Amino acid sequence: MIRIAEIESGSIADELHLEIGTRILRINGQRVRDGIDLTFLLADNLLELETIALDGSCTVHEIEHEPGETLGVVPAPDKIRECGNKCVFCFIDGNPKNVRDTLWIRDDDFRLSFTYGTYVTLTNLGDKGLQRLVDQKISPLYVSVHATDPDLRTRLLVNNRAGLIMEQLEFLLDNGLNVHTQVVLCPEWNDREHLDHTMRDLYSLGGGIISLSVVPVGLTKYNTGVVRPLSITEAELAVEQIEIQRKIALEDRGYGWVYAADELFMRGGKDFPADNYYDDGALTENGVGAVNQFVRDFETGIEELPELPNRKIRVITGTSMQGLFFERKQMLQERTGADIEIVGVVNKFFGDTVTVAGLLAGQDIKEQVGETREDEIILLPADALNADDLLIDSVTLNDMNEYLAPATVRTGYELTECLKDLDQ
Repeated sequence: MIRIAEIESGSIADELHLEIGTRILRINGQRVRDGIDLTFLLADNLLELETIALDGSCTVHEIEHEPGETLGVVPAPDKIRECGNKCVFCFIDGNPKNVRDTLWIRDDDFRLSFTYGTYVTLTNLGDKGLQRLVDQKISPLYVSVHATDPDLRTRLLVNNRAGLIMEQLEFLLDNGLNVHTQVVLCPEWNDREHLDHTMRDLYSLGGGIISLSVVPVGLTKYNTGVVRPLSITEAELAVEQIEIQRKIALEDRGYGWVYAADELFMRGGKDFPADNYYDDGALTENGVGAVNQFVRDFETGIEELPELPNRKIRVITGTSMQGLFFERKQMLQERTGADIEIVGVVNKFFGDTVTVAGLLAGQDIKEQVGETREDEIILLPADALNADDLLIDSVTLNDMNEYLAPATVRTGYELTECLKDLDQ
């Protein structure tokens, strides 16, 4: 059952006098297990809604509602399905002790995959779980495959169910679902001939496998396991292997299908491809085409920048993007008249192998920004903050305002939008 966390004023739930904390047990005789069930079962126009009130009383409400009309409830968050794998490259094993609490959650939840595009392994789903995906048309899904060879995937995930991946994918595709897939590339594990094998296997499943992203393994100074980072040569080779499969897909299906993540190009010292490499650009949240998106946003946004004469602005980013920001610094200064400094913060919290802005720690920013001036603006990447305004080391945005005083701290997702806001 689910618990009601919020009720919209004037909604059906409000008219029924349901209360926050009321539990929804069944709809039309079917048990409501979570928010996905709730959405699926509310699709019928005629409903029998069985609820349990705060005093324990059970009531069956008969409801007739118009197509598209919602019940007007927000369910409490579902309990997360935890991961049963012990992947040899697990990012949680690379966490320091004082990382923010949510980074310790080992989730492998198909509901998060469907709702937010997070990647899951399917190892915690049996036949009933897979059938539920089909029955409720939970598509597209995002699946971390890593390798299609059963023995290799079992060793990578350290889970005896991992070797079933091809059968699981075939079942989903045969029943009309679509899947985005991913490989986290680990040298001497699933690279080289194993990557070729995985690409061929997934491509052979047909158009239901919408995409394959190949992402280099990310390790911190706390990862002491059996996996090491890709070398420059290994990253170059992977990009070349991907390009061979892409040419097949382009000729056969008219789109690239398999994509090297931005970090793979960076690791291999290769230039980023043209925008058409990424087709519809649907995978930027997975680090595929995000750099090109940054460049497009910059080229559009710079034309709309206001004059900011004599303003002192420091832009905080990770070391991976520092060069791209620096290349555009002069254009920004000429357009705005501002004195702009780019600060690529070295990640000491996780180690310097972690270079993205989204994993910057408050203490590292404080230490490397140093003294500030009262007339100065510090622009922090909003990606480094969660919904509660916490950085990765649990430092709050309020803490950062104190650390970086007397300067003014601003946050934002896109650089030119942040600069435009300074004129308001």
